[in-house]
Amino acid sequence: MEEERQPARRPGGRSARIRAAVHQAVTDLVAERGYGNFTVGEVAARAGVADTSIYRRWGTLEALTMDVAITWLTTTSPIPDTGSLDGDLRAYAANVARDVTGPDGLAVLRLVIALSTAGDDGMRARDAFLAERSRQLQIMLDRARDRGERPPDALDVLDHILAPMYIRILFGAGLLDPDYVNTLVDHLLSLTGTPGSGRTDAIRPPRERTPQPHPARDEPRR
Repeated sequence: MEEERQPARRPGGRSARIRAAVHQAVTDLVAERGYGNFTVGEVAARAGVADTSIYRRWGTLEALTMDVAITWLTTTSPIPDTGSLDGDLRAYAANVARDVTGPDGLAVLRLVIALSTAGDDGMRARDAFLAERSRQLQIMLDRARDRGERPPDALDVLDHILAPMYIRILFGAGLLDPDYVNTLVDHLLSLTGTPGSGRTDAIRPPRERTPQPHPARDEPRR
C-alpha cells in the first residue's frame, strides 16, 4: 500500500499564530497589570494555549518577555533608507514616535524597564533589547558613513532622540508631535555639525543688516 503522504506545512502556520497570540497576551497583561503581576499560566490562558507549550518554547517568563520586546522592536521600527542621514534620522524618529504612542508601545517600554529589576534573566533581556536597538541604528549610521556623511554615534542617537521620546511617553510629559520630534533631530545634527536638509523650516543664518545712517553721528558739520 502506498505510504500516506503528510500535508506540507505552511511556513508561518500554527506555530506563528501561537507565537503571535502569546506575545499579544503578554503585551495586554503588562498594559493591564504591569510586569511581575501575572504568571505563565495566566499568559497561557489568555493566549488559549497550554502553559507547557510556553515553557517548552521559551523556558522562563523573562525569556518570553525578552522575545516580545525584541520582536516588537524589529517589526515596528524598520530602518529607513532615504538617501541621506538627515532624511533617515527624521524618518526613523517619526517611526519611533508613532510606534511608542501606538496601542502596545507604552506597554513594551514599561516591560523593558521592569526587566531591569527582574534579576539576572531580566537584565539580560533588557540588555538584549538595547543591543538590538543599537544594532538597528548602527546599520543606518554605517550606511551614512559609506555615503561620505559624518554620522553621530549610536549612543548619541539614543541620548538625544530616543531617550527624550521614551521619557515623555513613560511620564506623560507631553505629546510626540512632528515639530518636537524634528527638533530633537535638529539638535543632534547641530551637535555633529551635520547640516539638516529634510525640513523646509530649517533655521537659517541671520541676514547681514545694511548699516543705517546715524542722524547725530553722520550729519555733516556746518
